[in-house]
Amino acid sequence: MTLPNQITIGRILLIPIFVLLAVYYGHTVAAGTPDEHLRLGAIIVFVMAAVSDGIDGWLARAFHSKSTLGTMLDPIADKGLMLTAIITLSVSNWDRSLPFWFPVIVITRDIIIVVGWMVLHFLNDYVEVRPSILGKITTFFQMLTVVTVLLQWPHYGIVVIIAGVMTFLSGIGYILDGIRLLKINGHDGPQL
Repeated sequence: MTLPNQITIGRILLIPIFVLLAVYYGHTVAAGTPDEHLRLGAIIVFVMAAVSDGIDGWLARAFHSKSTLGTMLDPIADKGLMLTAIITLSVSNWDRSLPFWFPVIVITRDIIIVVGWMVLHFLNDYVEVRPSILGKITTFFQMLTVVTVLLQWPHYGIVVIIAGVMTFLSGIGYILDGIRLLKINGHDGPQL
């Protein structure tokens, strides 16, 4: 159990704390008495979790302590945090919450990526997953979207639209990349 893995597990454990704080803040907003301490707590927990992602990655590279467990836990922690935050902030009663279509497009893209990976792995025996530049930009805008909602920024809608468009485009990019990988390995037509 390396230090980066411990930090990653800590990030996973922060997810339910974030959800509780965000949901309870939504309840106070719905009751007409917003408890800003809960919102501040949700912000602090989210920022701690997001920063820990960079720290565990840096530690793993700097001290050559990459591990098989870490390569499995890190993406689970990252996706878990992002999807949980997006879903929570779309169903909570915050003054400025995410529209319903946003988590739908994010989850749909992620399902397409996972199913595509499984198909490619089944047909090609091995698939190396490398995030695209568009995928990294999308992750940045999804993170920015969560932050703007947490901060209750009045003009958050434009960030949500940009993140939604980037999510859609990166999903198309991953589909096209998957088709290209199928063609490279001779799976570009019906097999009789």
